[in-house]
Amino acid sequence: MDLARGRAPVGASRRGASYQAWLVGLLSINFGIVFFDRQALNVLMPSVAQDLALSNTQIGLLASGLSFTWALAAFGIGKLSDTIGNRKLLLILSTIGFSLCSFVSGVATSFVFMLAARLLMGAAEGGIMPISHAMVATEVDPRHRGLAQGIAQNFGSNLLGSFLAPVLLVWFAQVFGWREAFFLAGVPGIISAVIIWATLKEPPAPPRPSAEDEGEKYGILDALKNRNVLICVILGVLMVSYFVVCLTFMPIFLTNVRGYSGTEMSWLIGTLGISATIGSFATSWLSDVIGRRPVMIAMPFIGVILPLGAMLRSSSSAGASMASSHCSWPPCRPRASIRAMPRQRWASPWVRRRYWAACSRRSWRARRRTRRHSPRRCG
Repeated sequence: MDLARGRAPVGASRRGASYQAWLVGLLSINFGIVFFDRQALNVLMPSVAQDLALSNTQIGLLASGLSFTWALAAFGIGKLSDTIGNRKLLLILSTIGFSLCSFVSGVATSFVFMLAARLLMGAAEGGIMPISHAMVATEVDPRHRGLAQGIAQNFGSNLLGSFLAPVLLVWFAQVFGWREAFFLAGVPGIISAVIIWATLKEPPAPPRPSAEDEGEKYGILDALKNRNVLICVILGVLMVSYFVVCLTFMPIFLTNVRGYSGTEMSWLIGTLGISATIGSFATSWLSDVIGRRPVMIAMPFIGVILPLGAMLRSSSSAGASMASSHCSWPPCRPRASIRAMPRQRWASPWVRRRYWAACSRRSWRARRRTRRHSPRRCG
């Protein structure tokens, strides 16, 4: 078909370069808002889990439930957009849908309520990227299509979802509360839907398959017979699983186990967004220079630095390890935050040892000052 061969549908002329740039930029920001809403629960989980009394199993179910409906919707909504051809309408409805689910998450009072909101959010968000890729493939010049699809999928999601979401939402939750932070997360999606409705044009409908194309059907199983495709699918599943698990439990681990404050945790998680934004361009460029295979082998090994750096005992060594993986590192946690730590965070033996060590040092220094300044006894 024409789209598969990189040509615009018959009878349709491709729009100008300025519109193509606006389309890619807006779709990138819209997908960034998708990740902004998705990341909201992860970075707010230390507060949400305490208020709703969530266990680690329930926290994992919230993350996996959203991913499950996301995966199903990616197939369902993508197929629906190909069938009816009205991609702009589906994109607007999906954007409004996941924004409303963010508002619903803010009023959740139980695990079941929150799980239902996240399942609906995954169903709404899953179709955003397939529709966006289809619009880019239809509207953007084939010479720039690879770069355009990379920007649409990676730039906004990393900058807004992985960097801005933890920094902004954690600060907002500390000032106003975690429920209000969910309300804030839902606002950008509504604004984005209005801008999409006002500025984007409906892309040309996909052409009907010809008799020749009908006889050359190529299904999912046929694609998986290709060795490279199968390996890339397995790598994608493993890397996304690693990504979801780390971003789900890392905020809780850093605050409840390692004893970091909410602000420090948010900046630490935000370094993922900075490095991922840079890596979305640098890694692609590097693969063009040295080849795809060396990059695909090296990147997973570099990713191992994240969990290892978080589990290191020394704050300075952990900071150095994670800085090498994520480009920047927030200031080290002051000892005062250890001494002022709430009692419920003392479950970790590491935190207890640090706390009592600080108390012992203060006691020893106080005794030394007392002996130094006390009058000497005369014989």
